[in-house]
Amino acid sequence: MSGYVLHRPLLRRRHAGPPAAVWLAWLAEAMRTVTTRRSLARMDDRMLKDIGLTRSDALEEAARKPWDLGPRGM
Repeated sequence: MSGYVLHRPLLRRRHAGPPAAVWLAWLAEAMRTVTTRRSLARMDDRMLKDIGLTRSDALEEAARKPWDLGPRGM
């Protein structure tokens, strides 16, 4: 399965305010993404099947870099 998104990236929203606020918002999104991906990697096969993913999909998503916030393949 390709192109699924597990979160709503803050990078696609327009940010108003000082650059530090934008950077902190991005950092918070990256931290949430890391947490979500770790949780995905710990799911058992039954849970993954419930959300329409295979073990290899989950491991591939979990291996992505924290700053890689967009859909896969972009």
